[in-house]
Amino acid sequence: MEYRRFGNTIVARIDQGEDVLEKMKRIAMLEDVKLASVSALGTFSSMTVGIYDLEKRQFMGNDFEGMFEIVSFTGTINTMDGKYYSHIHAAAADAKGNVYGGHLSHGIIGATCEMVITVIDGVVDRVKDEETGLNLFNFKC
Repeated sequence: MEYRRFGNTIVARIDQGEDVLEKMKRIAMLEDVKLASVSALGTFSSMTVGIYDLEKRQFMGNDFEGMFEIVSFTGTINTMDGKYYSHIHAAAADAKGNVYGGHLSHGIIGATCEMVITVIDGVVDRVKDEETGLNLFNFKC
């Protein structure tokens, strides 16, 4: 992984075999990012994406292995109880053009990943919502 900061924008390259979520967190910690939007493109060699089952109140993930072209990678970096928190959704296509996506809980880079983190001046913490079980933006702090 390498990155460079330009004002409120961080441009990063995450390399083959690296865990995209771990590297994103590392950048955020090194740069003291408390609130940001994230976008990226590149490839996954493995990923876990899925949905949150509201009735069961749990994440339902699907694991994929092989080369997948990232067609969408978007989300946020912020805090929960003052500590790093991220929420990323991704979609990636296989060689036949089939696209799989959802909430990203695991992603290993296949060839490369180009990421842009746009830092926002401020802090938005999260709080657990008892009704849904989700960690939601908390604007009351």
